[in-house]
Amino acid sequence: MNNAPQLITVYQQLLDLSHGMLRLAADGEWDDLITKEMDYVSAVQTLARTTEAAPPSSQMQEQLRPVLRHILDNESEVKRLLKLRMDELALLVSQSSKQKSVMSAYGKQGNVYLPQN
Repeated sequence: MNNAPQLITVYQQLLDLSHGMLRLAADGEWDDLITKEMDYVSAVQTLARTTEAAPPSSQMQEQLRPVLRHILDNESEVKRLLKLRMDELALLVSQSSKQKSVMSAYGKQGNVYLPQN
């Protein structure tokens, strides 16, 4: 069974999705990234089923290798951007926790006066 056209289509879909995910991550569109990631996972599952049914020939693997490399590079960059976002969120949580701790400590002292806007 020749699944080359379907395989090329799925790889192209994965590449397009990975480009979209990278753009969303770079733009800080985290909610949209999660939605796009679900489509990406679905495409990966389709690829797994397709290759399980009929593994690609050596020639097809060579043709798809640059596309796969590009997909993996995009994934690495998305992961890097997600790590930066996680670090940013961890810092915000830490600051919030410290602020609560300070407010709690001063609150035990009696009246706490906060600056007005």
